[in-house]
Amino acid sequence: KLGIPAKTKHNEVAPAQHELAPVFDTTNVAVDHNQLTMEIMKKVADKHDLVCLLHEKPFEGINGSGKHNNWSMITDDGVNLLDPGKTPSENIQFLVFLMAVIKAVDEYADLLRISVASAGNDHRLGANEAPPAVVSIFLGDELTEVLKSIENDTYFTSHGAVQMDIGAKVLPHFIKDTTDRNRTSPFAFTGNKFEFRMLGSAASVANPNIVLNTAVAEVLAEFSAALKDVPEEEMESAVHALLKKTIEEHKRIIFNGNGYTDEWVEEAEKRGLYNLVSTPDALPRLIDEKNEKLLTSHHIFTDAELHSRYEIKLDNYVKTLHIEAGTLAEIIQKD
Repeated sequence: KLGIPAKTKHNEVAPAQHELAPVFDTTNVAVDHNQLTMEIMKKVADKHDLVCLLHEKPFEGINGSGKHNNWSMITDDGVNLLDPGKTPSENIQFLVFLMAVIKAVDEYADLLRISVASAGNDHRLGANEAPPAVVSIFLGDELTEVLKSIENDTYFTSHGAVQMDIGAKVLPHFIKDTTDRNRTSPFAFTGNKFEFRMLGSAASVANPNIVLNTAVAEVLAEFSAALKDVPEEEMESAVHALLKKTIEEHKRIIFNGNGYTDEWVEEAEKRGLYNLVSTPDALPRLIDEKNEKLLTSHHIFTDAELHSRYEIKLDNYVKTLHIEAGTLAEIIQKD
């Protein structure tokens, strides 16, 4: 009735856990729809003398609830800038925007982690139904090979479409998807968009989108500045050089393996990636010089607004833990 377009509705792994997939929309409209959805869920639960738990990890041993933030960039005339087309290795426009996102996520991984930080979500991240607290990007085999060929100046040869073997001869043939089936990745390329999977169920989806949009805008401005004086006949080689340099500097963020293993935590540390396990680990970085500069230079927040958010988020965290500790003490004493 409220005009929130959604298609998938199904039961999830945990008891009384359900999934709803809204239809793609512009960011601010999608954020409003998400807030409304949460509000309706709570109101409907109240009507039936139930409680709607928008809580990332309500009970030990039960799967936590989160959100996936599907994000792409589309021009005013409807062209998806993250659509690789049939031959991604030749699609220069796609590669430029892809590399902008990769560089942005690598440089501002701490801000992305902060955008999903909460006391409840700390329990969910890395708890075998959610990605770990280390931010990395899953690209899939084909795109990873494309980037390798650019970095090494080798010719990219596509492995072509692979037919899915389902063991039955009478069913229709379909092509194996080269993109993501890896549910352990926090930030995965899924065909023509990125999927940021670290959001907690109670969170506003505004925060991650503010960070993503601003970080990518910053990198695109840097790319634009680097290319603006290049004559047209030299543009192709200049873009190639820019892509190559960006891959070399930021390939550490690309990881297509299992994010749940201890080996990955060690490997991430070797690569110099952030592992901000808890909210207090992450939050102080909100007022780091580079992050403050990003958000103030694009006029997203002022210094005062950033510092107030830092204090409010810390205060929220402390109060949440205080309530949980008080509840635990009461259960122990009375039950």
